[in-house]
Amino acid sequence: MSHSGSTRYDSATSQFEKAVARTGAGARSAVGLVAVVAAVLGAVPPVSLRWLAPMLAVHLVWTGLFLRVLWRKELLPGWLVAGDVAITVALCLAQRHLVAEDALDTGSSWVAGLVTMTIVVAGVTWRTKVAIPVGLVVAAAFAAGVRLASPAHDVLGTLGIHLVQLTAILLLMTLLRRSSAATDAFLKESARAGIALMVERLRREDELRQVGSIHETSLHTLTMVGLGTYDEPSPTLRAQVATDLSALEKLRDTPQADSAPISLDTLLDEVAGRATGLDVRKRLTPETVPGNVAEHFARAVTEALANVALHAGVREAELVSTRHDGEVRVEVADSGRGFDQDRLPSDRFGVRGSILDTMRALPNGGAEIYSGAQGTRVQLWWRP
Repeated sequence: MSHSGSTRYDSATSQFEKAVARTGAGARSAVGLVAVVAAVLGAVPPVSLRWLAPMLAVHLVWTGLFLRVLWRKELLPGWLVAGDVAITVALCLAQRHLVAEDALDTGSSWVAGLVTMTIVVAGVTWRTKVAIPVGLVVAAAFAAGVRLASPAHDVLGTLGIHLVQLTAILLLMTLLRRSSAATDAFLKESARAGIALMVERLRREDELRQVGSIHETSLHTLTMVGLGTYDEPSPTLRAQVATDLSALEKLRDTPQADSAPISLDTLLDEVAGRATGLDVRKRLTPETVPGNVAEHFARAVTEALANVALHAGVREAELVSTRHDGEVRVEVADSGRGFDQDRLPSDRFGVRGSILDTMRALPNGGAEIYSGAQGTRVQLWWRP
């Protein structure tokens, strides 16, 4: 989820949901195709071909849609799962026209396999408050269909099995989702720590440069005095000593920790260099800002560049920093496919948390994102 030398983290929740969606779509596709073959091979009286053919056709089309999701590596859309539930319920209630009596008696009908798969797919797609009633409806429809086909058949055992399946998949998904959320929190904090280390290193480098410069000038002044260059009071010597003293006092009075100033353009240049799989064109104006301000900018830019690499479908981005009317502005732009902020999934905390909220939490700071068919622009600003 992270790569060497990068402060970027990817949402574990997002990766988990994608993996679950691919697995669910693949399993549903396989079970759907097997069900078609089993239904055709088991089409003996009292199975009605007038019922079986159209219902299998609809089922096969829906199976094709699951194959499409698997091929494109997409998330399972809610409408697709809802349609699958409706089709399975219809198949359950029509079992007396679709399933041979022997298969009903042994509980090995092709519809029974679809019921299990539908409960599982609903459980991995929807949260508990939706998946529970959906699973109960599917299980009840199967029991009702069996009773309609064979009134004397005992359905309690089968119903109990389906309830166990529903409970198991929901418990498993709840645990996995909580684990992925905890992983996200850890990765997010690790990314912040990585950027903080970059800020601290640049701050130390700047302090060392200042100390080195002052050491050289002060030592030069003392050397000149020691060599007797100034054997009597000199205005030049007084001016030089005053300059050295002023520099020492400035170094002493420099604020420490988060407020210590560092070079924003240097930090952003390093952040851009760590963007994996992306060619970043940079136009950075030299600018010194407090360390905590630079850290906020760095975190937001890190996430913005990562979003370009992961979602924009392009391999180029532009990073620009300017100062206008006393305001420090940074912009990340790309020409890739845009997105609708109002329709972002809940796990995409990168846009909300690491960009918008990060900059808006900074006093006198802010951020806006503009996205459309021509690409995306992320604008960040801070006013001293």
